[in-house]
Amino acid sequence: MTTTRATSFQQRLYTIRDRLTGFITSEMVVYAFKRLLQAIPTLLLASLMCFFIIQLAPGDYLDTYLENPQISQETIEQFRQQFGLDRPPLEQYLLWMRRVLTQGDFGVSFAYQRPVSSLIWERAGATILLSLASMIVTWMIAIPLGVIGAVHQNKFADRILRFVSYLGQGFPTLITGLLLLFFAQLTSPLFPVGGMTSINHADLTPIGKILDIGWHMILPTLALSITSFAGLQRLMRGELLDVLRQDYIQTARAKGLPENRVIYVHALRNAVNPLITLLGFEFASLLGGAFITETYFNWPGLGRLILQAFQAQDLYVVMASLMIGAVMLIVGNLLADLALKAVDPRIKLAEMD
Repeated sequence: MTTTRATSFQQRLYTIRDRLTGFITSEMVVYAFKRLLQAIPTLLLASLMCFFIIQLAPGDYLDTYLENPQISQETIEQFRQQFGLDRPPLEQYLLWMRRVLTQGDFGVSFAYQRPVSSLIWERAGATILLSLASMIVTWMIAIPLGVIGAVHQNKFADRILRFVSYLGQGFPTLITGLLLLFFAQLTSPLFPVGGMTSINHADLTPIGKILDIGWHMILPTLALSITSFAGLQRLMRGELLDVLRQDYIQTARAKGLPENRVIYVHALRNAVNPLITLLGFEFASLLGGAFITETYFNWPGLGRLILQAFQAQDLYVVMASLMIGAVMLIVGNLLADLALKAVDPRIKLAEMD
């Protein structure tokens, strides 16, 4: 009996080992590991270029102190030494990069006198929440409308949807945010004008807190989604129309398959592939849109923090934000490639390098 149990346990260990080995050596894991290794020199080069481009801007953070007659030159020089601004740019960069690689320390914010990592971590959640909500809303609206437009090509519904998409693309986030902010003021208190929570947020129940944040998210999410959904809708329509003209779709129809099955099983699956490749760029571009949206709606996210850092020349906050953008682009493209492989197993990741 004991021997049987030992044999069974050993077989389970072998099974777990084989599964782990298969997973580690699978095409997707090997591809992801390879891409992450390739990203290291890319990030180093990007950080070097960003640092020296920032140095080309005239002046530095302490210029605001020079305008204050109550602050002496000696005090300013002490701040310059404290912030490391008295050193050559190359030395500043190397010291900053060494702290990043060895300690994960992105430096100290000049304006807040706090570690940059804690500042970003404190506000990242709000930006990620808003960005993910925008992506979900964009895709939930754009894909169905694009399909409707392609299925009813040149009919009344298609013409209306094309007009809406042209209208949406004509309003960048800058204009859309202003219009929605004006709308919020006109309809107040139906929609909150700004902020992430209400004054009595702390006194609400857990469900009430979630609903309160969702209520404040409506207009900022729409501001980020309108332009993106318009472009994605047109792209979905064009890709589906192209697939519907393919020979294998005509063959499927000739075999008597239901039209819904032809469209939503055979055609849509192939038409959506090019859209998935855009996820990486869309993921990275959301941070750029958040600059404007968070400023308009007083949303406590990274966008406002980074915009203020650029204006004040808060060097290490700016550097951290630029690196976040680069990482988002790399990770977004990687996730898009893996999602493309999951949707269409025929694709060989090795051929996408």
